[in-house]
Amino acid sequence: MQKTIFNKRAPKKFKRFERKGYSLFACLGREVLIGTLSVATLTYAKADGISTEPIKPDTTKTSREVRLEEVNVTGSRAPLTRSQQARMVTVLERADIQAAPVQSINDLLKYAVGVDVRQRGPIGAQTDVSIRGGNNEQITILLNGINICDPQTGHNAFDFPLDISDIERIEVLEGPAGRVYGTSSLVGAINIVTRRATENAHDAHLDGGSYGYLNAGARVAVTGKTSHSVSANFTRSDGYSRNKAGGLNADFNGGKAFYQGSYDDEQISVSWHAGVSGKGFGSNTFYGAKWDDQYEHVLKTYTAIQAENKQGRFHLKPSIYWNRTADRFELFRNAADKYPFNYHRTDVYGVNLNSYFDWALGRTALGAELRNEDLVSGNLGEPLSKKHHIHGTDRDYEYGLNRTNISFVLEHNILLSRFTLSAGVVAVKNSWNEMNMRVYPGIDASYRFGDNWKVYASYNTSLRMPSVTELYYSVGGHKADKHLKPEELSAVEGGIKYASHTVEGSLSIYHNHCRNLIDWVRRTNDADAPWESVNFTKVNALGVEAALTLELAQLMTGQSILRKLNMAYNYINQDKVESEGLQSQYTLEYLRHKLVCNLQMHLVSQLNLGLNYRFQDRTGTYTDSDGNVQKYKPYGIIDARLSWDTPNYNLYLEANNLFDKTYVDFGHIPQPGIWIMAGVSLHLPF
Repeated sequence: MQKTIFNKRAPKKFKRFERKGYSLFACLGREVLIGTLSVATLTYAKADGISTEPIKPDTTKTSREVRLEEVNVTGSRAPLTRSQQARMVTVLERADIQAAPVQSINDLLKYAVGVDVRQRGPIGAQTDVSIRGGNNEQITILLNGINICDPQTGHNAFDFPLDISDIERIEVLEGPAGRVYGTSSLVGAINIVTRRATENAHDAHLDGGSYGYLNAGARVAVTGKTSHSVSANFTRSDGYSRNKAGGLNADFNGGKAFYQGSYDDEQISVSWHAGVSGKGFGSNTFYGAKWDDQYEHVLKTYTAIQAENKQGRFHLKPSIYWNRTADRFELFRNAADKYPFNYHRTDVYGVNLNSYFDWALGRTALGAELRNEDLVSGNLGEPLSKKHHIHGTDRDYEYGLNRTNISFVLEHNILLSRFTLSAGVVAVKNSWNEMNMRVYPGIDASYRFGDNWKVYASYNTSLRMPSVTELYYSVGGHKADKHLKPEELSAVEGGIKYASHTVEGSLSIYHNHCRNLIDWVRRTNDADAPWESVNFTKVNALGVEAALTLELAQLMTGQSILRKLNMAYNYINQDKVESEGLQSQYTLEYLRHKLVCNLQMHLVSQLNLGLNYRFQDRTGTYTDSDGNVQKYKPYGIIDARLSWDTPNYNLYLEANNLFDKTYVDFGHIPQPGIWIMAGVSLHLPF
């Protein structure tokens, strides 16, 4: 019998659907306890009678059945279940994260086929992350649903205040998401969801390896009506390269601390977090091949509080947040007298109010957000009327920029037994450059047929405001344009998905049309030409993405070694206008082909082996350290993780770039060869 999810106040029309054996929020013919997750705040939301408690594994079910029934993010403003969503959402579950041979969130995203991870430095030093042929400025980064994008630059967007062991899952929404996440979600969004305290426990881990690498971290969690967890982490490395003078120029030293808490009763749920991330790293030749002794220090703090009501027909989900970034860049390391250091400080304040309600015609969501971005700098922005002292120096912040973004969202969802239609608009106004109110619509539809198949189609639009760096960075061979227009993108996508207990597959085709695309370009016919920030007239992208997951342990019952195989492939072809004779840092360089494969094996007793293969073929060119223009070459990388896994401890040995492949992700900056690490993690309940 199917479990009811409607209360006494539910509309009669919905009750008639249930009496006939249908459910708007559950899979047909299966008893499923459904939780929903609001995309607006990505905190657990609950309609009348809908449970938000995490689904506990049922030993009578297969792992595939449990995974299908879990709460998941959707590509709409209102909370919908995974089976209803009509968007391409990639979810890296906690089990996937624990089995991956990675040391940072940046490294983990390499295995998401629609994501382009361009490393300047390993172990999270600095990474540009983009989706579906876009660039690192065009995605929204969220921590527990809170937008943590930095308006100064996207280069340091992935400086999270938490260790990879703190993560519950990572959700990647591919395609424009203006009505879901507002501005900056031009080509997609990535949300990091942290582990909530579910038991009283201590966790700790320690690992080390090549190039003087050392990582140590610990976490304490206490549960109850009010739950709390605190974690801290320290990472360092000597780096894998040296400058021409023989000094380290890819070293890393950083620490993180993260606290989160929550309160739950029958009426309300409240959650909050606070974190800090500080790191210093050799910037090698990150911002120019002429200088091989660059250095950067970044300090970030994050705070947020979110709440929601659990009772009543009208559901409110407010959130308040404040994030700060302080950045110091040294063109010549420890030599301010040779070239003055660049200092920047960014404060972002936001208030977000989202809501939804159910009625006879479906589920309607309303939302509004006020976000203020304030930057003071030593060289970016307009001259300040009042200077601000730079802490720890004898200098002042003399320039800056303050802008406020206001957005309003209206969305309606029609939810039938097998059909979902989600349509809405976002209205956006930004105080920068006297921008008028602009409206961006979107519509998604999906139809489920049979027990395993679903087809979907969508049309969505979004925009992205220029970063302060794109508007004002005119030093060191760069020339910015403060009159840049916002980027705008519209996308059409269609696809089909299949899911059973043993096989899961998907195929999607998408077309992106972008106007006024922003990029840094350099004219190749002039050796002294600067890098200029410009608006391209338009860029069209056609892409195909396919994925297949095989539960080998169930498909091949006569063996016990092979457990699971994941394969995914993404192809993109971009048609660009006005790109003749230009060298691009981002837009003209994209992954035309990307293939990722993962094989999980159980060798003997508690011993497990995971193998990851990644093939990438990037278009575009770069200038090497000798001033020659080179084409990017395709490469394939194999990573491996051997682990002894028990409920209370894990021993592991990892190898990245197992066959010591020489390759570059970004221009003239070589990536490390084989990198070997070993470690132990402990889980001690109390």
